[in-house]
Amino acid sequence: MRPTEALSMALENIAAHKLRSGLTMLGIVFGVGAVIAMLSIGAGAEQQAMETISRLGLHNVVVRAKDLRDDVLKEVRVSSPGVSLRDAEAIEDAVPGVRLVAPKAEVEPWALLSKNGGVDVSDVQIYGVSDRHAELVNLELAEGRFLDALDVRNHTQVAVIGDGVRRELFGHGRALGEHMKIDDVWHEVIGVIASAGGGGEVDAFQGVQLTSTASAIYLPISSVLRKFNRRPLDSPLTEIVVRMEDGESSSRAAGAIDSLLSQLHAGEDDYELVVPEALLEESRRTQRLFNLVMGCIAGISLLVGGIGIMNIMLASVLERTREIGVRRAVGAKRADILMQFIFESFALSAIGGAAGILMGLVIAKIVAASAGWPTLVQAWSILLATGVAVTVGVVSGLYPAVRASHLDPIESLRYE
Repeated sequence: MRPTEALSMALENIAAHKLRSGLTMLGIVFGVGAVIAMLSIGAGAEQQAMETISRLGLHNVVVRAKDLRDDVLKEVRVSSPGVSLRDAEAIEDAVPGVRLVAPKAEVEPWALLSKNGGVDVSDVQIYGVSDRHAELVNLELAEGRFLDALDVRNHTQVAVIGDGVRRELFGHGRALGEHMKIDDVWHEVIGVIASAGGGGEVDAFQGVQLTSTASAIYLPISSVLRKFNRRPLDSPLTEIVVRMEDGESSSRAAGAIDSLLSQLHAGEDDYELVVPEALLEESRRTQRLFNLVMGCIAGISLLVGGIGIMNIMLASVLERTREIGVRRAVGAKRADILMQFIFESFALSAIGGAAGILMGLVIAKIVAASAGWPTLVQAWSILLATGVAVTVGVVSGLYPAVRASHLDPIESLRYE
């Protein structure tokens, strides 16, 4: 018997028992669908995490002020002023392999005005930064320039604003050279960030999330520290980003920075370090574990589907015993009977696998659309799920096929 004939007979038998065949394939359909959907969701989450962690900079070490209760801060501030410019200068001077040090402070404004009116300050993020901050977040300017060293040194009252802030404050009119008032301090707009953002601010301690620069305002850090009020217990700086030279280990540098800051802060635990390189490795480990667990769960579904195919094929052998006897009597060989049943189990698993692929893709799209969770369908996950499904189907059909091929022709003809 030619393989094409065996496949044709298998499809005819499946079509003749549509309901039974459909129920038999459900295990394979759900198993393949689950594998593809879960791996797609996992891959999408992994890609998003990798991209966001990369925005932190794999050569960076981030020093961030801890968010402590006021009663704890009162005791801490006796010995330590918190994360400050002194720390940034010490790191730049004492830690080998440092390319740049970029301190950042955040302003909590109570008013933001221009000649056209005011803006809801809850929708705006105001940062005091150094002139090299743009290198860290890859800011692209639509017009004007970014802060320079002279602005920082002279405490100049200038600002670089996001595109969203520009629209709110100045509408569609000119923004460069215009003035805006933050609290009681007037600032001249010297630059506008491109609407695409060209980067973004990363919150390293809240799920590692990237925030848009459209609602951001950048001021010279010296101006922020000198001309804006802050709570007495708060650290002068929110964070310090330390970028290492290529080839320098950020994890090793983090140890040196921690040792240095511990001395400067008199041993007080009022800061924390984030090493994106370590975060990336941890994210990869977690994702590998997630994929393994999800793969095992989906594999159980495929195994159940294989057992279902074997069960139905054994029943099919029993009910077609007389047909097998007739075929053997007219000259069919054992290999022909074996091929017939193996091709039938193969067809069941292949059709179920195809339906499972469609199901998995639909689930991935639904998750992406409804939950806002990114999904990434990879070709290898489809090949893996389909390959395992077909393998399970063929292996499950092997024993029934061997049993059918070894039936005695005479006993089969007598079977009722």
